[in-house]
Amino acid sequence: MSENTDVQYVESAADLDILCAQLAGADWMTLDTEFLREKTYYPKLCLLQVAVPGVVACVDPLSIEDISPLLDVIYNASTTKVMHAARQDMEILYHLRGALPAPVFDTQIAALLLGFPDQVGYGTLVSELLGVQLDKLHTRADWSQRPLSPEQIRYAADDVIYLAQVYEQLIERLDKLGRLDWLSGDFERLVQPELYSNLPHQAWLRVKGINRIKGASLSVVQALAAWRESLAQRLDRPRGWLLRDDVMIDIARHLPANLAALGRIRGLNERIVSKNGEQLLGLVTEARDREPEPLPASGKRKRLKPEQEALVDALMAVVRLCALENSLNPAVLASRKQLELLVAGNRDTEVMQGWRSKLAGEQLQAMLDGELVLKVTGGKLTL
Repeated sequence: MSENTDVQYVESAADLDILCAQLAGADWMTLDTEFLREKTYYPKLCLLQVAVPGVVACVDPLSIEDISPLLDVIYNASTTKVMHAARQDMEILYHLRGALPAPVFDTQIAALLLGFPDQVGYGTLVSELLGVQLDKLHTRADWSQRPLSPEQIRYAADDVIYLAQVYEQLIERLDKLGRLDWLSGDFERLVQPELYSNLPHQAWLRVKGINRIKGASLSVVQALAAWRESLAQRLDRPRGWLLRDDVMIDIARHLPANLAALGRIRGLNERIVSKNGEQLLGLVTEARDREPEPLPASGKRKRLKPEQEALVDALMAVVRLCALENSLNPAVLASRKQLELLVAGNRDTEVMQGWRSKLAGEQLQAMLDGELVLKVTGGKLTL
């Protein structure tokens, strides 16, 4: 797809129908979104960019009452949806439709298999693969303001124009390396609804610092996090506006028994105390005597013995050698944290799954089983 392709700005139902006819039947399409969520719980979709070979469009959902015809095209299972760092775009689509489009191709994930670092940015990928420096002028733009300038529309369109070129290069290079099929498991995980549903009873798992909490305090954090998530969803307000993570943990540690004690918690919004204080105290009272949900195994960090730390160092060397052999960044195969969990007996880590297992996980397991050793040959470390 050429950067000279004309960009359609679609802001009426009639123009949307024309666009949908142009998009129908494509083998793949590139997608991107512009949104705001600073003041809301759910992302507010402000612009949806889409491209197929020969067609580029920016669709204005603030001007079109019903964009379901476009969603019908996007959700067509015969068309691959190409995105970069797809999680946020997928979250928006999930909340628009209550379901996820498939199949998907995430260029950020795919780039890992060509030696790019984890979470490589779109601009970096475009620069490295296409030699194009993207304009960053509108990165922080308020996309809810109308009218959009021609420069903003072009900036937004570039995200799907160059994404198409990146996709074609990634496909070609990965196919030559025989690595294209390795990505199926990663992409299948992107279309699992639990990634985007944010169930209140699981909200505590995302609380920063939760691994340092236990006992009654853990039970209280679990109750407070569920309450906060439900209220944030109902009011469509950011979680942190209601109750910050650090404040929630302070409440759980101090276990206030009355409004005066609750009001002394540093950083707690006075409006929350006056409006929801009694409810919060009730949650604390109820939860403090309840057995907490156990932390997931991956969240339990046991202090390793010195000989185990030495083993982690040896496994890190194995990862580096495997990465070198396959022209990959070592960090995309396994982090030190994953190897610590592996040494502690937890085999349910990312490096032991999918393509990472083929490239490094199997060797790591062989090392742990004593079937593989490190040695120095000619001044070089080898397996």
